[in-house]
Amino acid sequence: MKEKRKSVAKIDSGYVKQYDAYMERQQKKKKRLIRRLALFTLVTVLLFGGLITFHINQRITYAEKKEQYEQLQDQMATLDQEEKDLKEEIQLLNDEEYVLQIARTNYFFSKEGEIIFKMPDNSPSY
Repeated sequence: MKEKRKSVAKIDSGYVKQYDAYMERQQKKKKRLIRRLALFTLVTVLLFGGLITFHINQRITYAEKKEQYEQLQDQMATLDQEEKDLKEEIQLLNDEEYVLQIARTNYFFSKEGEIIFKMPDNSPSY
């Protein structure tokens, strides 16, 4: 069997030309809309990508600063304790009796008429 081809002739009238022009304008509008949406999507994706990158960098920086802050807090506590100890030592060194006691024990400073004997630290083995 032969296939029958039906050929349809296009009507060449003002209405058809107007309709074709209308359809062509609609296709162009649709194409522009798709382009605008694609551009908007691209800009939005880039914007959110930049914001996410910025947020992640800020979180990393915050974590580093927090760790540094904790280390400095520990160091400050240590220095405060050291300062307290040094102030206490200064206060003791301003006491004349304490200085004389240190001089007697460490440098064998004696009172008038006093004899100092150094005893060995080891106990006898018997």
